[in-house]
Amino acid sequence: MAVDIESSWLNVLQDEFEKPYMASLRNFLKSEKDAGHKTYPKNGDIFKAFNTTPFDEVKVVILGQDPYHGEYQAHGLSFSVQKGITPPPSLKNIYKELATDLPGFTIPDHGDLTEWAKQGVLLLNASLTVRANTPNSHQKIGWGEFTDKVIKTLSDKKKGIVFILWGAFAQAKAALIDQTKHYIIKSAHPSFFSADRGFFGSKPFSKTNEILLKEGKKPIDWQIK
Repeated sequence: MAVDIESSWLNVLQDEFEKPYMASLRNFLKSEKDAGHKTYPKNGDIFKAFNTTPFDEVKVVILGQDPYHGEYQAHGLSFSVQKGITPPPSLKNIYKELATDLPGFTIPDHGDLTEWAKQGVLLLNASLTVRANTPNSHQKIGWGEFTDKVIKTLSDKKKGIVFILWGAFAQAKAALIDQTKHYIIKSAHPSFFSADRGFFGSKPFSKTNEILLKEGKKPIDWQIK
């Protein structure tokens, strides 16, 4: 299967693209289009998280569940929306936590997190596509197998990565991570329904930078310009 993905990722994931489930996944996405269903993000952005954050540069992983399902929102990075689109509630709560966690953080006027991705923050959704207006609609088509392999590969082949796992869905992925080599930061999800139950006040961003400094790595500049 030909795929537009950054070379260092292709180097470690090549075998996955040759497996039967990936062909099934591609056929499913084609059937969605043939049936007249819109899917997000656009094809060119499906692997944007990988193309923006090469495997060799990953320092932090923020795991989401699936892309935003509203028009013009998703662009291939978890929790991020395209400029010009109002940040959804989860992202607004992430910004609120940043403003209390990091002195001087100013809440930006947009929700594009590309600047984080360019610094080594892999903004990974467990599912890389979704049908318009239908959350979790592509959860069982094969993406989970692929992104589980991504997490396991990062765990096996790298060390000192900070995995930020918000909510029960993301935290279940901790079983894929070697915690003798990597770091896990857990809290409630930043959604409207759960942010008050342990997300606010969890300080994941300052904790991440403390770990990166301890590992001899450059901390993340979380301020979105």
